[in-house]
Amino acid sequence: MASKNGKLKKTDYEALLEPMQLELNNLARWLAHTGKRLVVLLEGRDTAGKGGTISAITQTLNPRQVHVVALSKPTERESSQWYFQRYVPHLPAGGEMTLFDRSWYNRAGVEKVMGFCGEAEYGQFLEQAPRFEKMLVEDGILLLKYWLAVDQRFQEERFAERAADPLKRWKLSPIDLKAREQYEAYGRAREAMFKATHSKWAPWHVVDFNDQKRGRLTLIRHLLDQIPMRDLPPDTPLELPPLARKPARERYTGKVKPLPSKF
Repeated sequence: MASKNGKLKKTDYEALLEPMQLELNNLARWLAHTGKRLVVLLEGRDTAGKGGTISAITQTLNPRQVHVVALSKPTERESSQWYFQRYVPHLPAGGEMTLFDRSWYNRAGVEKVMGFCGEAEYGQFLEQAPRFEKMLVEDGILLLKYWLAVDQRFQEERFAERAADPLKRWKLSPIDLKAREQYEAYGRAREAMFKATHSKWAPWHVVDFNDQKRGRLTLIRHLLDQIPMRDLPPDTPLELPPLARKPARERYTGKVKPLPSKF
């Protein structure tokens, strides 16, 4: 199942992922059936694999039910608000799932290491985050927090790949390039974050993402195992009744015509 470099082969990965994607569809059906709300936080170093994991989870799900949140730099107005305020509008309604590609934990990671927040703001966040999350859980939200772990040599390989690939270069920001020299500082910030915010109602789950395919499978399997999908109505096959008439063709009578194909 492993290639020459020890990583999971693409064909094996896809074969293992497919049945889990069916389970993810069952999870989405269960959320819709019960009205439960699910929040998944994905945190980790740059290039860890958050985006690819979110894509694997959402690939076969209804985008009207499953939402991905990846907030940009806060505006001047947002910076004057209570820190958690900009995240609250993105929390799911009944029957929905929200995946945060980075979350309120930006303050404990990027903002702390890169000096984008003061020590008082940082300390206040570490005190308030467990209380904020307790309120979410007490209100019935299912909350899962994942840290995607990657060693620096693999991180450097991925930085180099992104720099060389025009289709991936957008993933490299000036902040990412500055953060390359802060690997140890990010490690210390992560440990401080775990110490302050690893709670019995919202624990952290660390997943090894040195092999991204294995990491995705491990995370998705764990996610599915945390949700008590009981009382799920049977998924009966959908039978389409026959058309009353012969299938019609697209027809255009005005000036608007389809583009000619060059392929």
